Amino acid sequence: MTRPEFLRPTASDPDAHTESDSHTGPDSHVAAADLSAAPEEATEEPGAGGSPWADLNAYVATPRLGGLVLGPDGHLLVSVSALDPTKTAYRSAWWRVDTTGERPARRYTRSVEGESAAAFLPDGSLLFTSKRPVPPTGDDDSDDVGATWCLPAGGGEAYVLARRDGGWQNIITARDTGSALFAAGVHAGAADEAADAAKRKLRSKRKISAILHEGYPVRFWDHDLGLEETHLLAVELGADSEGDRNVRPGDFHDLIPDAGRRIGSSVSLAADGRFAVLDWLDPRPGGETVSSVAAVEIATGHREVLSGADDEVEFGSAVISDDSSLVACVRERRSTPQVAPDQELWLVERETGAGRPLAPEWDAWPNPIGFSPDRRTLYVVVDEDGHGPLYAVDVATGDRRRLTQQGTHSSVRLSADGEVLYAVRSSYTDPGSIVAVSTRDATSTVLPAPVSYPELPGRLENVETVAADGARVRGYLLLPEGASEAEPVPLLLWIHGGPLGSWNAWSWRWCPWLMVAQGYAVLLPDPALSTGYGLDFIQRGWGSWGGAPYTDLMAITDQVAQRSDIDHSRTAAMGGSFGGYMANWVAGHTDRFSAIVSHASLWNLESFGPTTDASWYWARELSAQMQAEHSPHRHAENITTPMLVIHGDKDYRVPISEGLALWWSLVSGYQGPPEKLPHKFLYFPDENHWILTPQHSVVWYQTVLAFLQAHLGDGNFARPETL
Repeated sequence: MTRPEFLRPTASDPDAHTESDSHTGPDSHVAAADLSAAPEEATEEPGAGGSPWADLNAYVATPRLGGLVLGPDGHLLVSVSALDPTKTAYRSAWWRVDTTGERPARRYTRSVEGESAAAFLPDGSLLFTSKRPVPPTGDDDSDDVGATWCLPAGGGEAYVLARRDGGWQNIITARDTGSALFAAGVHAGAADEAADAAKRKLRSKRKISAILHEGYPVRFWDHDLGLEETHLLAVELGADSEGDRNVRPGDFHDLIPDAGRRIGSSVSLAADGRFAVLDWLDPRPGGETVSSVAAVEIATGHREVLSGADDEVEFGSAVISDDSSLVACVRERRSTPQVAPDQELWLVERETGAGRPLAPEWDAWPNPIGFSPDRRTLYVVVDEDGHGPLYAVDVATGDRRRLTQQGTHSSVRLSADGEVLYAVRSSYTDPGSIVAVSTRDATSTVLPAPVSYPELPGRLENVETVAADGARVRGYLLLPEGASEAEPVPLLLWIHGGPLGSWNAWSWRWCPWLMVAQGYAVLLPDPALSTGYGLDFIQRGWGSWGGAPYTDLMAITDQVAQRSDIDHSRTAAMGGSFGGYMANWVAGHTDRFSAIVSHASLWNLESFGPTTDASWYWARELSAQMQAEHSPHRHAENITTPMLVIHGDKDYRVPISEGLALWWSLVSGYQGPPEKLPHKFLYFPDENHWILTPQHSVVWYQTVLAFLQAHLGDGNFARPETL
């Protein structure tokens, strides 16, 4: 769908699943491989060091699980991101996971530069993209050549399958045939690959970075749009007599050459490779973009809209049944300044084109994963009460059966026989496990993973309260060891982003256990606007961000602060993105906290709306009345609490202007001696909405902890040595 949540994952973040790793991602129909000839078993886990919860250097060096790829013989690969030798970046490799649980995981790809997108061919060969050097061909004079590599099923070294200037964005393969789609960035107006390479070379030689915009949007997340468009290049990957494949530029067929910027992030390829379904983005008058679901014949490029957007609904995130007769997607009701968005499962019969809602009475936002082989069941994942469970939905009746009870499941893959769902499961007590979920008896089995994690430095409790309007407000409370009535600990309220989101899955970017290890209790609440509690709970805060979301936060904080193991005289609040907005709102409406941390925050809703990377979406909610009633900057004169402001200059979701305006309000509003200014501004010139590079992450946590210590501890701010 086109809803641009503040905390939308990006492919460069080792904490987030890339588009191909999402449970509705483009490789959800890849068929997998015979890995019997995989490289030798690893004897050590990736990474090393002390406890990551007490040592920030060990923390950033701790490997993180990424997405899954399922092979044709049922074996499984998992991506693992680990610190590179310079300790300044993450590199990913693919590891084999034994689905029988009998053998430990072992590394399957090895390069210093790391690997990213991957997909299997039916014979078990693995295709993947990598930053590893591309062997020259003799006529290459470009420094921007990227390649897709092929690791043969029978073993041996990986070789270059397909190369191009600019490289490849993603790979999608058909489960039963050699059909494949390669996603690539192509310069606007380029007639073919040669013209695209020529323009790339010309701009590089003349050091031209200018972009001529002819529509909206112009930016996304942390990069500029308009220079390149995503194209889907179709190809048949049959092996030659030696068992190798070598794809030349002329072998590719541009599936939709006139697509422009209309190809969305969700693409699924039918098992037989004959057609694909994808998010189809249409620009509308007024700078708006809407999403439909389209089907495209691979042989001809013929395109038809299966579920088309109108003034009230949009469609996206489609998956296909094995016999290609059914398509399931999400239908989303478009929001208005008064009414929150809603979404439901939508089922389309390809033969007739008829669509209908599936389980329309379900007050939840499920996202489709895939159909059972007999197409009688659709598997979905959904936010629910602080978890992200898997469900089986009966296609005929809409009846639902919950398959998992604990944790949030991502990168979900369905076995070819429909017997098992594989997923990465996480929670605030589990940084990441690989699980096999039986679709028959709903049992979950933890599989051997390449990474294990030390014991967490405390305990987790569920907490909840009742808001003034009678709504149930729940959250997680993380407590350090030793917290008791005899030794009460300071409380840190951590507000999630979104705003349509939930504290329901482990995050390496926002890790509360680092605070717990330093003696803080951390409250992770889900206030109004949080997902997983029904539409009415979202509607309570819609268009009124400073209303129910704020009072919910204060109500559950009041409840927790009354505990005997909490020191209510030492409390702080923090949040990122929408959580940063709430931190700013809290600062202007109460002096109950000793310190407030505001990361990538919205300060002035009037200036944010036109400058964010998806203004058309936020205009649906940010009415003039809402901006007047709920913009934090209107309450700047009330702020007395010391604030730590954090912002990255490459943040296009919440532009740096918001952080600069907040900082000026704080500085200009302080009438004391400049050397006594209680506020601080941590600025990252080359980071985006998140702080992603390992050493910058260390600086982020060092600064936050030092700021909290200064105002909840001994009163001294210890400047990190690198600052």
